[in-house]
Amino acid sequence: MAKQGGRGDSAAPGTTEEESCGPMPAIRLEQSGISANDVKKLEEAGFFTVESIAFAPKKLLIAIKGISEAKADKILVEASKLVPMGFTTATEYHLKRSEQIKITTGSKELDKLLEGGIETGSITEVFGEFRTGKTQICHTLAVTCQLPVDLGGGEGKCLYVDTEGTFRPERLLAVAERYGLSGSDVLDNVAYARAYNSDHQNQLLQQASSMMVESRYALLVVDSATSLYRTDYAGRGELSARQMHLAQFLRKLLRLADEFGVAVIITNQVVAQVDAAAMFSADPKKPIGGNIMAHASTTRLYLRKGRGETRICKIYDSPCLPESEAVFAILAEGIGDSKD
Repeated sequence: MAKQGGRGDSAAPGTTEEESCGPMPAIRLEQSGISANDVKKLEEAGFFTVESIAFAPKKLLIAIKGISEAKADKILVEASKLVPMGFTTATEYHLKRSEQIKITTGSKELDKLLEGGIETGSITEVFGEFRTGKTQICHTLAVTCQLPVDLGGGEGKCLYVDTEGTFRPERLLAVAERYGLSGSDVLDNVAYARAYNSDHQNQLLQQASSMMVESRYALLVVDSATSLYRTDYAGRGELSARQMHLAQFLRKLLRLADEFGVAVIITNQVVAQVDAAAMFSADPKKPIGGNIMAHASTTRLYLRKGRGETRICKIYDSPCLPESEAVFAILAEGIGDSKD
């Protein structure tokens, strides 16, 4: 779905371009013999696209009131006919990857480290201590994702889920001014929601899915993905439940990235290591969330403080980027390059 990132809002709904570039709305199943009533039940359960239905395990569909096992089988068969889910050649996949859009971070050095910017269609995790620039990167990306593709943007809107109360529209206006964009238009193109607990955080993703069907979004931000889990689940006794809930949340994020081709950026906090291994480590801090978080994120970026307004970003984990570092700065107009 990566090439959806290059589409603006110019195509009329239902056109060939719309169907070839973006996800198909669930109502499309009515043409395949699925009743309108069943499609409505699917949408009420959070399945707004044919892709989301095709990617779902059968037990999730059977759990929907009014959907029997026979109906679920029929729905999955019809959905799989519309969504290619079989094998493809590496050549075709390579071509698809080459069309993938990357969103600029605002810093040339950081973009060079990421080989173009934040990748669409996958999850990028940014973690570090407080005051390392995690939220500032999110604010800058919320604006740059609205730029034309040839200027390093995604030509789409931004969904911003804030769990810590750190979202500031004034920062978006400063970044918009730097890129010569209309401040009011930039703010109108950012859908903001404050999450108050981990369950609410999960529910917001269901709303996000319905909004992405209606309009073109290029970026989904969750700042931060883990802070509410740290407070809602306390102690080792609830660790298993916390990790299971977090895994479901991250799976939903990955599904949105797959379905809609959006870039997903999540921030994460760090914790000090107090085990024996920390004695031999130059930097004894590690991201929270454990292996669940590590496996869900495609690219993991570790931020740490530099001198003054400079910060250092290190590729902590990536399937294709080499382990390397870049220096960037937090400026009045957002993320940029160090003046030194």
